[in-house]
Amino acid sequence: MTASIIHTRDGALARLTFNRPASLNAMGFEMGTLWRDLAHEITADPTVGAVVLDAAGPAFCAGGDVVEMASSGSGGEDITAMAHIIHDGIRTFVESDIPIVAAVQGAVAGGGLGLMLTADYVVAGPRARFVSKYANIGLTPDLGVSTLLPAAIGQTRALRMLLDDVTIDAPTALEWGLITEIADDPGARAAELARFWLGGATAAFGQAKRLVRAGARRAFADNLDDEARTIGARFDTPQAKARVAAFAAASTSPTPDKERA
Repeated sequence: MTASIIHTRDGALARLTFNRPASLNAMGFEMGTLWRDLAHEITADPTVGAVVLDAAGPAFCAGGDVVEMASSGSGGEDITAMAHIIHDGIRTFVESDIPIVAAVQGAVAGGGLGLMLTADYVVAGPRARFVSKYANIGLTPDLGVSTLLPAAIGQTRALRMLLDDVTIDAPTALEWGLITEIADDPGARAAELARFWLGGATAAFGQAKRLVRAGARRAFADNLDDEARTIGARFDTPQAKARVAAFAAASTSPTPDKERA
């Protein structure tokens, strides 16, 4: 049986690929459980420095698998239980100190918006499209959409996407802040960015992501305390000491103009 999410490793880079292309990568019950389990596995592994989140086929993710919900005989309690499982995975990734980049193509709908926004950096193809569709079928936002979407694009635009049958294209998504950039080959660009993180001060990138994510839900004073602790802890690491010393040396070395003077 083909895995609904393919997990591969290339050194410190972990890649998660949604792999239900025939269903536009809609997340069903089995896929949701696997998503949660992989989130815990990856974030608990100290050898993982970055994550690429992508998808097979013509679409990134059509949200929850409504067809499976309707045909499985599930009731509201079952849907609530599954939402909690998927939310566990989303929360685990969002609250981690591992930077995540998503490579997005085609349609992103419903809960797919929340799964996409689990990533800290979103690279979309020029033909990507983004839509809610929850209310169209009588359902309400899940998979973090009611929190992550307004955090990305603001409350007014989030409500427009949720309350109006509007589909936005990639340039509009970039203008609104839903995605970070557009690339002709989002997969290649996402891999390039992940390699940049891994080739630099990897842990510092991860802590920067964690501080921003945590800061959105805490008091300002708590954020300041966390910033102070984190930069102090980073300063004492061998990696930071070497980079800070190199920066200081470069900043104080005489330039050719100074030498002539």
